[in-house]
Order: sequence, then C-alpha cells, then structure tokens
Amino acid sequence: MRSTTMAHVRMTRICLWLLAAMIAFGAGTASAARIKDLARVRGVQSAQVVGLGLVIGLNRTGDRTTSVPFTRQMVENMLRRTGLTFEGRHGFLDTDNVAAVMVTADIAPFTRQGTEFDVQVSSIGDARSLYGGLLLKTSLMLGGEEVAVAQGSVTTGGFQAAAIGSHFQRNSVTTANVPNGGILVADIRGGELTTPDPNASDPATAAQTLTLGLHNPDFTTAARVADAVNGSVGANSAVAIDAATIRIVVPATSQAGIVQFISAIEALNVVPDQRARVVVDERTGTVVMSRDVRISEVAITHGNITVDVLTRATVSQPAPFSRGETRIVPESDLIVTEPGPGMYEGGPVQVLPQSTSLNQLVQALNALGVSSRDLVVILQKIRAAGALQAELSAN
Repeated sequence: MRSTTMAHVRMTRICLWLLAAMIAFGAGTASAARIKDLARVRGVQSAQVVGLGLVIGLNRTGDRTTSVPFTRQMVENMLRRTGLTFEGRHGFLDTDNVAAVMVTADIAPFTRQGTEFDVQVSSIGDARSLYGGLLLKTSLMLGGEEVAVAQGSVTTGGFQAAAIGSHFQRNSVTTANVPNGGILVADIRGGELTTPDPNASDPATAAQTLTLGLHNPDFTTAARVADAVNGSVGANSAVAIDAATIRIVVPATSQAGIVQFISAIEALNVVPDQRARVVVDERTGTVVMSRDVRISEVAITHGNITVDVLTRATVSQPAPFSRGETRIVPESDLIVTEPGPGMYEGGPVQVLPQSTSLNQLVQALNALGVSSRDLVVILQKIRAAGALQAELSAN
C-alpha cells in the first residue's frame, strides 16, 4: 500500500510539474490568430440533410419484427418497387438482418453537384448492432427536396462480443459512418456573401457590406478585429456592432473580386481576448484553466484518503429439490485507508499571495501532491471563499 501510494504521489507531481512548465512556457504574451479562425462570414452556412433508410446484411442483430413493425413495412415497400411480392412464414417477414436507420450529413456551403461526402447512420429501432451492414440507396432531403443520395458499407468504429453470461462492447455499434457514401444531386447554395448597408438612405445605391460573426463573442476581441480591418482596408471601413458582430464596408474596387477581399480579411492577425475561466469535470477529474486566472490571498491544506472497492463474484446455490436457480452474485468489500506513519500525508498549509497566477497556483498545488480530482475540490473551495477571480464552471 505504501509503495502504491508513493508511486501515485510521484506520478501526480510529475503531471502537475509538466502542466506548470507548459503554462510558464506560454505565459509571456498572448498569441495572435487569424480572423479566419476567430470568425465566420454571416449568411454563409452549411446544409444539414436527413433521410430514412435501411441497413441490410446484419448477422441477426437487426430490428425485431414484433417490436419494430415499420422496418418490415419499409422492406415490403422496397420489394414492391422492384416488382416483387414476398410473404414469409405465415404471412410474416423476418427482419433480423435489417435495421431501419436515420441517415444524416452536414454539407459545406457552395458544394457543387457530384461532390462526395461522408454520412452518419443511426439506428431508430431496437437493432443490437449495425456492424457489417450495407446502407441501401437513401434519399437525403433539404427543405422537402432531394439534394443528395447515400449508399455504401457502414463502419461502426466499435464491436461487441457475447457468450452465455458474458457480454463485452467497445464504443457504439448502433451508430456508424459511410465514408464518401453520399453524393450531391443538386448544388448547395451557401447564402449571400454581402448585403446592402442597412444605414444607407437609398438602398439602391447603398454600398455592399460584409458581416463577420465571432465564434466566441467578446467585446475586446470584436474591437480588435475592427481595428485590424481598418488598418488594412482603410479608416472607418469596419465597425464592431456588438460583442459578436463586425460589419465591414466593401470598397467599390473590391466588389467584383469579393472572394479575394474576404481572403485578405481572413488572413489578418488579431490577438483575441478572453475572460478568466476555469472548467472542471468532477466525473473525470479534468480541469481546464485560461491563462488569466488569478486568485486572492488564500491558505490551502490538503489531506489524502484512499478508498478501494474490491468486487468478487460468488455463486448462490439453491437448496436441493427447490425451485430456485443458481445465480452469480457480486459482493463488494470497501476499504478506507488514511495516511499513517511513514506514508504520504497532507502537506503543510500553503499560503498563496495576492494576484497569484495560474503558474504559481499549479506549483503550490504540486507541492501539496494533489491529484486532478482533488484539484477540482480545491478550486471549488477557493471559489466559495471568494478568492478565485475567474468564472468557474462545473460539469
């Protein structure tokens, strides 16, 4: 137990020191990013298409006919379209090798007819697995119109195995992809790149404007984007409307080459700003902190308790000549261990000075030897004490 605890402490310290080193390496100045990575052109959006289809060729892992009758109806409709009429045993058509699925895809704007793209397939019945299946030709609709078709072998990215009393599964097997399984039969219109200036008195002679929308709305970042555009295109060419919107007046000389103009705007570099924020996930012990996190003066002490849950399987045998059944019953032992003499114990109280940076915080917690899960609790307590000068979000 002692060697295991010490090894855990050493590994935790190594991880925290690496985190501190990475933070210190990038703590000098904020990095600039392209406007292309910070914002998108408003009015230009992708197309989300959807269709209802069938996956066939399953190894008896498809929809059960009794609980999913619409799968049998879809199969019968498909057979009728091919000129066949089929009735199974006693007028019953088995669908164990077939699964009804929803087929979806997200198609980039301005994609032209004949372009291939990936599609996602998801079971809508009670199919156990789509592994090894084949998606039949499926119409993909957008606004009530067919814009694409999809067909091909599905790839689940997971598998499952089952035997008597045992079952193993990795990743989902009721959702799958069909790489390059879709093909466009109609062009996807991406929207209007420019619109008339809404502030112009005469819409007929109004200048064309380009509107950018920030992925992460922030007033400071929006102002910096407008300043960068004004410095490149000309004074008063861009104005930040709000925390997420920047309107740019397109020069008359650039209206004929709007694509080149947008390309030049996207290539401009801007240093984005962000509010100090800490995001923690108690289930996984994950902690993500922005570089501007600061804390007020606070004292921290830390103790360590190890909880081990040992589970074993025992056989429950019924009495002779009884109606009971033999069952495998899991039993658990709970062991709670506190640090004793010679083991790693909670470190001394650590006093963090005013305006402690993220790097200093990590170093202090590293001195305490805390794990990532303990770090979540410590951050929540610092926030509760009013010492964390950042937004704290917990999942």
